[in-house]
Amino acid sequence: MHRRTTSQWMAAAFGVALAMVIVIRLAEGPGERVAMALRATARWSFFLFWLASAGGALTTLFGSRFQALAKRSRDFGLAFASAHLVHLGLVAWIYYSSANPPKQPTLIFFGVAVFWTYLLAILSVKRLSAKLNPKVWRFVRTVGVEYIAFAFLVDFNKISFQDGIASVMIYLSLLALAAAGPLLRIAAVVKRQSEARTLGTRCTCENVKQKHVCDANDRQ
Repeated sequence: MHRRTTSQWMAAAFGVALAMVIVIRLAEGPGERVAMALRATARWSFFLFWLASAGGALTTLFGSRFQALAKRSRDFGLAFASAHLVHLGLVAWIYYSSANPPKQPTLIFFGVAVFWTYLLAILSVKRLSAKLNPKVWRFVRTVGVEYIAFAFLVDFNKISFQDGIASVMIYLSLLALAAAGPLLRIAAVVKRQSEARTLGTRCTCENVKQKHVCDANDRQ
């Protein structure tokens, strides 16, 4: 079976986001096009980000059935960065064309998430990440991923019953997924630490038993 390359994943993700914008542009009226395209591309980006960031935790918690997803984490992460370019293009258009664009604090908050997105994308190049201390790289990756996850959580916190029950259900689902990601990663860290402590205790006990056997043999 043909195995997709990372560049193909990135091109496909970008193409899907761009197709969303084109379809919405053709199907919706002038007053709804940009807002709907923003929502659609944000949700597509989030879907890719969630798959990229949750695969390892799911494998740790629920076993090898999620191993294939974990192995594709880098591909999904770079696909997310690629698809998100379309969303950022729409944001730039709003700031260019709107008389009342989002306020500066909003721009800074989500701008930091954009910074982390493309910093992690750059550092995903193995030649670059290999130059970092493994602990530093792990720390940078963790901070970046969790900030991006928090930005999505804030962005999806737009539940309004005035928009109808369908909109409420959509945003509740998105919020549930956005909250589940960090919780899964925390649970996976706790499980790995617990397993490491158990293994350390077992090895210590085995070493003590082996020492007792050796001492008994020496006395004989």
